[in-house]
Amino acid sequence: MYQKILVALDNGPTSHALFAQALELAQATEAALLLVHSLSNQEESSPLPMSGKLDSIYWAPGTELDLEAWRQEWVRYETESLDRLRGFTATANTAGVSTEFRQLIGNPGAAICKAAQAWDADLIFMGSRGRKGLAELVMGSVSNYVMHKAPCSVLVMKAEALEATKIPEIAGVAR
Repeated sequence: MYQKILVALDNGPTSHALFAQALELAQATEAALLLVHSLSNQEESSPLPMSGKLDSIYWAPGTELDLEAWRQEWVRYETESLDRLRGFTATANTAGVSTEFRQLIGNPGAAICKAAQAWDADLIFMGSRGRKGLAELVMGSVSNYVMHKAPCSVLVMKAEALEATKIPEIAGVAR
């Protein structure tokens, strides 16, 4: 069935449940996992991306954003995301599932599709935040993009289903 499953994770509240479902699928099909996270401004926990050439940026009087403070926030975001991937990978490897991870930078949809093609994935497993209407129009839908551009099959878990999933504790990974 599936031999290589790419799991697209974000730092959202349903990522643990998505990982648990992906791990279960990988065990059932004896597939390998590639855990992917894209550092991007589309995540709520992401600091605002800025050009490294600026000392500060002014949006409106009194709203300057200090570049050094932003860099520190970006390092925190990057480190926390990487630690989550490492924790998930260790859990999967301990469960007997061959697992590796990649932390990418950029548009999540494009990054996921590119990683799936490079790794020759059979399936992309991802969640959906359930954005609709204006929110989807403005923010976009990563899952919608991936479903239309992916080089392989895509399985999207709805946020409601993930929220109802009983999640086992994962050593070293904070929720």
